[in-house]
Amino acid sequence: MSKPWSKLQKEFYLLRAEGLKLQLQCRSYRMDSQMGSTNCPRYWITLGKDIIWDYPKYFVGKPHPERKPSEWYPYGTDIPDISNLIREYIDTFKDEIMNKVFENDYWGLVNILLAADKRIGTRCLSELKKKIDNKAALKIIEVRMASALTKQSTGLC
Repeated sequence: MSKPWSKLQKEFYLLRAEGLKLQLQCRSYRMDSQMGSTNCPRYWITLGKDIIWDYPKYFVGKPHPERKPSEWYPYGTDIPDISNLIREYIDTFKDEIMNKVFENDYWGLVNILLAADKRIGTRCLSELKKKIDNKAALKIIEVRMASALTKQSTGLC
């Protein structure tokens, strides 16, 4: 990670759709055992109170394709790669975001970021919903589309 996590997180929140109760978290937990100790990193995303994406929990047994099993969690992790992917997403221009191929997205994270992005309007969300099967992203799209319908029905849009 080239910048501290809090700065990356803040930049992500600037792109998050207004009123969307979505949190992106990264923490490191101390793990002590008879074999030694290490800090085990964790990323997770919540929508409301529900965890909808969790690294490494959802990815145990599915190591990064460019790493040997001996380099895998907890001693080697994808945390820098995940942070770099978020950075790449944030730095992508609005007019490129829907069509850009994020080659290093091994975790289905970009669809979640797209679904939460305020730069993506209702029409594009409908298109995204048709072409993805990412359950976390689909939950976010449902919440955003329901919110858009509520705003339209009350005349706030």
